[in-house]
Amino acid sequence: MRRLLGLISSALRQVTGRAVAPPAEVAPPPTDFTHQVTFDIQKCELHLLEAGPPQRAELTRAEGLRLYRVMQTLRQMEATADQLYKQKVIRGFCPLNDGQEACVTGIEAAITPSDHLITGCHAHSYAHTRGVAVRHILSELTGRAGGVAKGRGGSMHLYTPHFYGGNGSVGAQVPLGAGVALACRYRNTDQVCVAVYGDRAANQGQVFEAFNMAALWKLPCVFVCENHQYGTGTSLARASASPAHYRRGGVIPGIRVDGMDVLGVREATRFAAEHCRSGKGPVVMELLTYRYHGHSTSDPGVSSRQEVQEGRRGQEVQEVRLGQEVQEGRRGQEVQEARRGQEVRPSRDPIALLKERMLSSNMALVQEFQAVDLVVRQEVEEASRLAKSDPAPPLECLCDHIYCSQLPLGVRGTHPWSRLTSVSQRPPPTPPVHRGQRSPPAPQKHLSTQSV
Repeated sequence: MRRLLGLISSALRQVTGRAVAPPAEVAPPPTDFTHQVTFDIQKCELHLLEAGPPQRAELTRAEGLRLYRVMQTLRQMEATADQLYKQKVIRGFCPLNDGQEACVTGIEAAITPSDHLITGCHAHSYAHTRGVAVRHILSELTGRAGGVAKGRGGSMHLYTPHFYGGNGSVGAQVPLGAGVALACRYRNTDQVCVAVYGDRAANQGQVFEAFNMAALWKLPCVFVCENHQYGTGTSLARASASPAHYRRGGVIPGIRVDGMDVLGVREATRFAAEHCRSGKGPVVMELLTYRYHGHSTSDPGVSSRQEVQEGRRGQEVQEVRLGQEVQEGRRGQEVQEARRGQEVRPSRDPIALLKERMLSSNMALVQEFQAVDLVVRQEVEEASRLAKSDPAPPLECLCDHIYCSQLPLGVRGTHPWSRLTSVSQRPPPTPPVHRGQRSPPAPQKHLSTQSV
């Protein structure tokens, strides 16, 4: 090929009389890439299990590029949501999930589209991996009619088939996930339910009640605790007497996984799902991870949260300076970068970890990753533009979808434009008529007043 290009260049130089630039570096043909590599992954800590997930994971070139693109899309989508919130295009509560892309992508890579998933308030990324387009997620966050819930739900209420959305009540998704798993067993299907919750919700009583029922009935449920070291702004060490969440199920087997490694999460989830499908009952899986933003975009998160030091995870994570106050004048990006990203991102960032693995194993070129980054950025920017141009839902639809069928009779307040009879102008009750007495005259009709 290079010899042929040289001959063509020489011929053109003779014809035109001008020197032709040498051919640029051409990407090696697909046959030159390593198409499948087996990587070592961190050993999982086990509870009530004789054997756990494998310590080696196979990755093909095609799947690696796909996982990279999904994680990069999640990162760009959350970054765009953060910008829209600061521009006051998104109002209210907006919990982000950047930094935990390996958890979301690894779980989805290990289950089937017919399996079920339910999570807490950080639901944007899970909604996308379950099949919701970025545009419909951003439209929902901005309260537009093109949103996945028609603009009525917002950040925590994203739904699609087999995905039961985010849940605002802390820990509420855990018993709901157990209920979905009960339905799977009742219908005798081969499906499992993945119920995702954070370390802040792990101390809720309803979580342990769901554990008890799931163990009694051997429900096919994978309880996933995303342990990102902090519940809102409180460190794990200050809030939990038992920080080993994978042991919290008692009689339920548990696994502790490196949640920053997408391959480790994939293999552990696959192991847990097969455990459930085989009729052995539920599994508690703890993912050691880290979130770059605070609990919400409105959370500055600097007063009680110290950056996790490089390479220190799980039990090694310590809070160095509790109660440290924000230095005067530090706002915005400076506060964010001082709080997170300077230590975790270079060493344990899930996207960078997958990229480095593929580059060091001759599975891809740097230019390919750069091309994916560019395409993803353009797609998310276009989704943001379309979301901002979507119309708001009309006021007439405000109370739609409250009832599944026709409105029941005699219920007040079921429609915003209904006319209500004023209590002060209701006709007096008709006195009873005794035997031998004449009926009293009919009362005059009273006008109704409109409720505003």
